[in-house]
Amino acid sequence: MTKDSMILVKSTWNDKQTFRTVPVTSDCPYVECIWDPTQKVFVVIAKIAMTKMHMLPRLDDNGDQVLAKGIRKNGRMVKEERKTIETFQEYYIEDKEAIDLILNGMCSNVDAFDYKSFLVD
Repeated sequence: MTKDSMILVKSTWNDKQTFRTVPVTSDCPYVECIWDPTQKVFVVIAKIAMTKMHMLPRLDDNGDQVLAKGIRKNGRMVKEERKTIETFQEYYIEDKEAIDLILNGMCSNVDAFDYKSFLVD
């Protein structure tokens, strides 16, 4: 991967302003990266596919979510079921120095984009 394989762009995540990376070459090993401002974590999503178990909403015959009789322990109001699905490998990075190294190693516009303003506590 070269420094020109991704670019930084402004984005929104959970109604908050943030930044993400977008691949600009087909050989880039990542789908995207995004700074989650609510959890204060940088999520790197690789092109490596893996099969994992996930809790997904239970759907009725019309494809609508099935409501639970009340609020569940996890705070959700829909019934869920475990399903095996293929997802991309994700890495969660909290260390700001590591985030700097990653972005400087893959983004062509890292010097022109003020991503550090999003990393404030």
